[in-house]
Amino acid sequence: MVHSTLIAPLYVDPVMGNDANSGTRSNPYRTLTRALKATPSAKMIQLAPGTYSSASGEVFPLVIPDGVIVLGNEATKGKGISISGSGEYRSQSFGTQNITLLLQGDAQLIGVTLTNPMAKGTGVWIESTSPTVANNTLTKCGREGVFVSETAEPVIRDNLFVQNTIAGLVMARHSKGEVLRNVVQKNSLGIAISDFAAPLVAHNKVSENSTGMAFSRKAHPVLRHNLIEKNIQDGLLINGEAIPDLGSPQEPAGNIFRNNGRFDVRNVTSKKLISVGNQLLVSQVRGLVELVTLPENSVQPVSVKTKFTDMAGHWATAFVEALLKKNLISPFPDGTFQPDAPITRAQYAALVAGAFHPVAKRQVPEFTDISKDYWAYDAIRITAQSGFVSGFNNRTFRPEQPVLRLQAIVSLVSGLSLSAKFSEDLVNYSDRNTIPKAALSAVATATDNKIIANFPDPKLIQGNREATRAEVAAMVYQALVAIGTVPAIDSPYIVSLPIIEVE
Repeated sequence: MVHSTLIAPLYVDPVMGNDANSGTRSNPYRTLTRALKATPSAKMIQLAPGTYSSASGEVFPLVIPDGVIVLGNEATKGKGISISGSGEYRSQSFGTQNITLLLQGDAQLIGVTLTNPMAKGTGVWIESTSPTVANNTLTKCGREGVFVSETAEPVIRDNLFVQNTIAGLVMARHSKGEVLRNVVQKNSLGIAISDFAAPLVAHNKVSENSTGMAFSRKAHPVLRHNLIEKNIQDGLLINGEAIPDLGSPQEPAGNIFRNNGRFDVRNVTSKKLISVGNQLLVSQVRGLVELVTLPENSVQPVSVKTKFTDMAGHWATAFVEALLKKNLISPFPDGTFQPDAPITRAQYAALVAGAFHPVAKRQVPEFTDISKDYWAYDAIRITAQSGFVSGFNNRTFRPEQPVLRLQAIVSLVSGLSLSAKFSEDLVNYSDRNTIPKAALSAVATATDNKIIANFPDPKLIQGNREATRAEVAAMVYQALVAIGTVPAIDSPYIVSLPIIEVE
């Protein structure tokens, strides 16, 4: 069932709050600054709509301590929840900087709009820590939206970087981490990676910047399945001694470069760049770049016609189009499917209700955070009554909260009452040790029924990662295959692995 642990937050409201209050839902603080001083007693801070600035009493830079989650509205990427300001921070390597917010330890910043109006201002500064920056809008910063340095290993995912003066994202020194599913557009420079930085940069859309991506010095980022298009100058510029990983015969990169103003890829170094499995035109490449042709028997993405504006060449297109033909999904108003965005609990309930027509098996109380006129009210009720999903112990459902991959897998097995398998070890999952013991049987059952979709590596289940809309579409379709209502779709990302049974 789709469920997660309840965390009691502190509440902040810059319009109705007062810093003399207790920080509860009914008596919120006025400033995030005040809430941060109270974090020993709470690890989550919930922000109400409004502007958090010096005018409202904030003291910059704001420092988010290790273990603290600052949460706005992740479904809208922080629309209407604005943090705007700047203060001096002394970096161990870069001297005095003007920043809006510093993330320490494994702090999380989720669902806010953040701006640093200073001429050389940075929105979020990350230095030698491992925080999460997710579902935010980083915009109109005087220098860059996010700066990552030293040995930092952040997760930067599902954000919108737009109209920042110098760059959307900058990563330097020995930083690593993951840059996933972000939209980076209309910045002077989309993503800049320098020094010895080596992050994974995957499933991002980088468009309409002056330059899409620029790598310099000895940077060695790994690029996978990014869309780099319509940048005014170059899509990808490589300087110094940088050598990005653009794929190998064993792992084609799957990046798409197209319609960039000058060159799609421009290598101005003296080192040859190897490109495997990327969509590139030879005429749009400048410098030492070898375009490797894959062997005929290697796995190639199947070209499937799509009615969605953002699904061309996507690994899950066949599954999404099949669900579209069954009227189980529909495009957003702009014609997109947003395949790499996290799926919310409400979206998941709606898809499951339409796909499986579940029957009520139990009584469940009314959820206090869903009104009867909410768009997914009926779907949420029937999926809860049928055992596909469940609420929280305070009678909330949290419809806009993302679904984790393991939650989706367990939900499908449980909701469909599939015949259980028992296994102490799913030997071919390289991250099998991350599967909780209580979920081993469900994962084994889903694997046996060929429900699980793992992209880009079929051997990585990544159960604790938020499930994307494409992944859930594929798994729901495969669950329909498992119960015999639709034909199978051939895909290298649908898992069928040997299971060791325990006698």
